[in-house]
Amino acid sequence: MRVLLVEDDDDLRDVIASGLRGAGFLVDCAPDWPEADAMLFVTDYDCVVLDRLVPHGDTLVPLEERRRSGWSAPVLCLTALHSLQDRVDGFTFGVDDYLAKPFAMPELVMRLRSLTRRAPERLPVFLRCADVELDVARREVRRAGVLLSLTPKEYAVLQQLLVHQDRVVDRSHLIEHCWDEMADPVSNVIDAVIAGLRRKLGTPPLVHTVRGQGFRLGEAPGAGTDGPGTR
Repeated sequence: MRVLLVEDDDDLRDVIASGLRGAGFLVDCAPDWPEADAMLFVTDYDCVVLDRLVPHGDTLVPLEERRRSGWSAPVLCLTALHSLQDRVDGFTFGVDDYLAKPFAMPELVMRLRSLTRRAPERLPVFLRCADVELDVARREVRRAGVLLSLTPKEYAVLQQLLVHQDRVVDRSHLIEHCWDEMADPVSNVIDAVIAGLRRKLGTPPLVHTVRGQGFRLGEAPGAGTDGPGTR
C-alpha cells in the first residue's frame, strides 16, 4: 500500500516514514499542502496521513475542496489538535480517521490497514492463484499450505500480480505501486525481485515474462487458472 505522509516537522516525518516502511508500507513525504497537492495529481495513493497545521495553514480547507471534486482516498488526520470540536471539524471536512499526537506507531499502522481495507476498492481478504494464497490482513503468503518467507518488495509485487492475474502487468505499474518516490525505474531491481519471487514460489512456475510488455501471473497456457477469491 502506498501512503502519502504530510508532516512539516522534519524529525517526526522521518520517524513516521521509517516506522510505516518497516511495517511494509510504501511512503512518499510532503512538508506542506502545495507539495502534497502536486503529488496527489500524479500518484494514486491508497491512503494519506495528514497533519492539520502546516506552514500554509489548516489542511482541512484544501482537503474539503478535493473531496468536493470527487477525490475519495482515505485520510487519517494525525495532529495535536484533538478536542471534541477539532475531531468534529475533521470528520466534517472529509477526514476518515483521527489520531492525536503523541501516538503509538503500532496503532497508526493498524488504523491505516483498517482504513485501506474499508476503502471503496479494497482488496479481498484473500487473493488466490492456483495453490498460492495471499492473506492481506496477516501479510502472509502460502503455496500448497506452506508459509513462504518473502521480502517486503516480493510481497508487494506478488500482490499486484495477484490482483491483475492472467493480465500483463508492466514495469511502470510495478514501480508505481511497489516502490516509493526514491525508486530508480531504469534499474534492474524489478528483475531481481521477480527472480527471487519465482525461486520462492517454486514449481510449477506461475510468474511469466511477456517479452517487451511485462509480467503475468497464472498457470502455464493450457492449464486452468483460479481467479482471485475471497473468504
